[in-house]
Amino acid sequence: MLEQPAFGRRLRQLRQQQGKSQVELTGPGMSATYLSRLESGSRRPTDRAAAYLAEKLGIRPEGFREQPEDSLTHAIAAVVSLPESEVDQEAVRVLTDALQSAGDADPVMRWHALAQLSRVQEALGDFPAQHGALTELNALSDELDRPVLRIRARLRMARCARNIGEARAARLAVREALALSEEYDVHVSTSDMVRSKLVLVSAEAELGDLAEAARLVEEIYASLGDARGALAAEVYWTAATVSTRQGNHTRAISFLLEALDAIDSREDLMLWIRLRLAAASLSMQAMPPRLAEAESFLDSVEPLLKVTGPLRHWMELLFLKAQLAFRRGDTDRASTLAAQVEANLQLLSYRDQVRLAALRGVLDLKAGDPEAGSRLKELVTQVQTANMPDLAAEVWRSMAESTI
Repeated sequence: MLEQPAFGRRLRQLRQQQGKSQVELTGPGMSATYLSRLESGSRRPTDRAAAYLAEKLGIRPEGFREQPEDSLTHAIAAVVSLPESEVDQEAVRVLTDALQSAGDADPVMRWHALAQLSRVQEALGDFPAQHGALTELNALSDELDRPVLRIRARLRMARCARNIGEARAARLAVREALALSEEYDVHVSTSDMVRSKLVLVSAEAELGDLAEAARLVEEIYASLGDARGALAAEVYWTAATVSTRQGNHTRAISFLLEALDAIDSREDLMLWIRLRLAAASLSMQAMPPRLAEAESFLDSVEPLLKVTGPLRHWMELLFLKAQLAFRRGDTDRASTLAAQVEANLQLLSYRDQVRLAALRGVLDLKAGDPEAGSRLKELVTQVQTANMPDLAAEVWRSMAESTI
């Protein structure tokens, strides 16, 4: 007898390995609802259902029985081809279960499973969990003593550290990766090299060394030439971020317009969406704020985010809409939207978590909360301790503007 939930996990793995949708497996006696319940483990398969699905997948019915020694391989195969927009908690569960049940698996295979786990956690915005997986990944890389794996693990850790506000750790991880590449003469692809330097730029900017961040980004920018595509868009975006930190919003907007022009939605939909969210944020930070422009950028991505993309991007959209409502004087709507985002706070980057806390504090201040001012000052202290001076200045500015 085929038991659940093992049957459902195996069915999903096989379907995804073959690139088939659930719809492609439906037919007489196999509705989409029934198939979904089989995959979730909530319905036990009949022999007839198993035979039907085996024929659709081109396997013998016995193929639905999980083989423990192959569970890690199956888990990786089921997840590796998933685009960012289709990653879900089921992918995390599949990899986590496989890692737990395959303790004596080949270390290199375990490395790849951890790498995939960190990728899906990043897509879902679960950065604390991703940091845990990457800590294990880096330790395993050092045990294996393979320079290529050590470099890749550190570059992944650098991005994660940046997202959780650990700029020093991000800078250290990138520098270690670049040093390993040079020491062992390991070829790092142009795209990986550029992206690693962009993380270094972000870390230097977060730590207040804007001169070094500007120098690095100019060096990368000069190497682009007339390049277009996702990598060029990321470079222009980073250049815009550095210009914003320098207070040069005019130049920042110029860079961001280049980023928007470098890529279209068919090339990389998630990056296309993220750039417009960034453009909306930048428009609101301009002096004076360009609120109509910000609203236009948000309106262009909202319909897409309702039907596609990770939840974290939807939370970013709601947060930006809360900021927009506040700047327009609609504090009730700003408060409502902020509350929705607070329920999923862990999906935001550290910088946006601070900005949300600042917005909440200012809203409370305007509502007459006598403790709001103290909480905002504590927030400033927290950010200063994290060595993020420009973000601390942003919180102070929000406090000052709220009293005008």
